[in-house]
Amino acid sequence: MKQPTARLASIVFAIAATVSGCSLESLSQSSGVVNVVVGYQSKTINTVTAGTLLRAQGYLEHRLADITTRTGTKYAVRWQDYDTGAPITAQMLAEKIDIGSMGDYPMLINGSKTQANPLAKTEIVSITGYNPKGALNMVVVKPDSSATTLADLAGTKVSASVGSAGHGTLMRALDRAGITGVEVLNQQPQIGASALESGQVQGLSQFVAWPGLLVFQGKAKLLYDGAELNLPTLHGVVVRRSYASAHPEVLGAFLQAQLDATDFLNDKPLEAARIVAQGSGLPQEVVYLYNGPGGTSFDTTLKPSLVEALKSDVPYLKSIGDFADLDVPAFVQDAPLRAVFAARGRDYNAARASGTNPSLLSGDPQLASELWLDGADSTQTVANPTSLLRAIRDATAHGSKVRAAFVPDTEFGTRWFADKAVWVQDGQTYLPFGTPAGAHRYLAAHPGSAAINYQEALGGSA
Repeated sequence: MKQPTARLASIVFAIAATVSGCSLESLSQSSGVVNVVVGYQSKTINTVTAGTLLRAQGYLEHRLADITTRTGTKYAVRWQDYDTGAPITAQMLAEKIDIGSMGDYPMLINGSKTQANPLAKTEIVSITGYNPKGALNMVVVKPDSSATTLADLAGTKVSASVGSAGHGTLMRALDRAGITGVEVLNQQPQIGASALESGQVQGLSQFVAWPGLLVFQGKAKLLYDGAELNLPTLHGVVVRRSYASAHPEVLGAFLQAQLDATDFLNDKPLEAARIVAQGSGLPQEVVYLYNGPGGTSFDTTLKPSLVEALKSDVPYLKSIGDFADLDVPAFVQDAPLRAVFAARGRDYNAARASGTNPSLLSGDPQLASELWLDGADSTQTVANPTSLLRAIRDATAHGSKVRAAFVPDTEFGTRWFADKAVWVQDGQTYLPFGTPAGAHRYLAAHPGSAAINYQEALGGSA
């Protein structure tokens, strides 16, 4: 819940600016109010702990209000919502955004473009969420597409936002598989979604939550899971160094607030998904797919594996455009986050060394599945996908309606919708796969197994 002090302060500042006809900048100059401009992406739900959830819960305003109580300095927070990281970078370059959150490739572009300007120069100060294998980016095709592998897109048009994590995943996957002849149309995610639906493009490669959203809506099916690359993908927070130097207490408050949001999400993922859904306009089921247990790892620490992943992204960025050399280790600065951990009595080094997702279902994380019945305030954890199918069948037989069910992909562990998975029967065991290609790889290695559809899997799981 938002803190009354923070809400009241925000309202007072807004009214003062309106009555006087001043901007927040001129208000700051005349009254000593410190402005904090935060750029975020409400629909990029792996940044919610530095964006949608953080904003909805009022954590930043509350932390700043605490500083006001101690020092008398007043703060005014402005939130600016964008579809991708590129406009946030443009605003930071113009010194109009102080703190921003975005994906891995956009963060590197941000660092490259801003480093020549001392007032705009940025640094990465925390991670919002990551996937150690790369499952945050996916390629989808129309539901009636005959494509079953990435190679089937050769000679076609694919929509992607050039310079985004989704574009990077597509280019790396095509290069690794030796696939040529794919024409990439540079489009914003929502434009690409419309282009896919209309047939202007034959595939769409994007970051979360677009692939899951389109599949959930029945407008697409999953063709390629970025986890197949087995390269970490991540989202994080960048800050202008000049702003952080001038107002270190603001950066400290932001990181404290981000930890507040991260703890809330990991402790109460279903409630957090509801709040994020309201703030982003996304279906709660889609938010929970990624933000629920076993989905994205929401961990703020700047892990060596993630820094290495950023370094490995640089050659791709240089290949697609004007990318100035960037000293990645110097771009990543965890001293402010370390200080915040210390202030809370937490062991930063231990958290940094941990590779375990802070939010997991009980049982074997490679098998544990989740059932969410319509009208229920909580979900049910089920030991494995076969047991989940039985639970779904039993629930529907007793008149219950399934709101959503989630399973881990058998091959990569990616959390996915049970009714959108490709199912394989192997004896009495039922195995879900995110993509047809994954199912085909299993079938080829396990003679006697058979591909079945979701309804057949439900009926056979007695």
